[in-house]
Amino acid sequence: MPRPGSEWYRRVPVDSPLMRYQVRERLFSIKDDFWVTDQDGNRAFFVDARVLSLRHTLELQDASGRTLAEIKQKLVTFTDAIEVERDGSVIATVHKAVFSPLHHRAVIDVADGRRLEAVGNIVDKDFEIRDGGQVVGRVSRAWFHVRDTYGVDVAPGEDDALMICIAVCLDRIHHEEEEQRDH
Repeated sequence: MPRPGSEWYRRVPVDSPLMRYQVRERLFSIKDDFWVTDQDGNRAFFVDARVLSLRHTLELQDASGRTLAEIKQKLVTFTDAIEVERDGSVIATVHKAVFSPLHHRAVIDVADGRRLEAVGNIVDKDFEIRDGGQVVGRVSRAWFHVRDTYGVDVAPGEDDALMICIAVCLDRIHHEEEEQRDH
């Protein structure tokens, strides 16, 4: 997997708008709202956790409180997918990862017809989000020494909010799988 200093990072010009965000993991208690900060420590996104009648919803807002996307999953039954909505329309569906000893892979169907893949160690938060052969995002714990925190790098020209949502969806799916194994 690429790390800082690897080919992907060397291809990104120093003055490019590559963004790194810091996200807390295991964010799924009923009242667990949190801030996602940018690479300079500024509050970039707010995640508002809500439990509605049949759905657990995480609302991604910008720093001013404007809703950018909603992450929705039914509470009654476990599905193998979580939907990301923007303005009432599904913009992406994150499908449960397929785990094998050497390779983890999840598929993200985007409303514009693209199919992204999350490839790497999804459980340990060390994976790439790819669009074909192009890396459009990278998730890793290696950049932070804070417990229960991981970073999300977003390639120039990509939708930062969508990349954050994908990372949070995969964290949610993994968290639910752990809970099912423990019960």
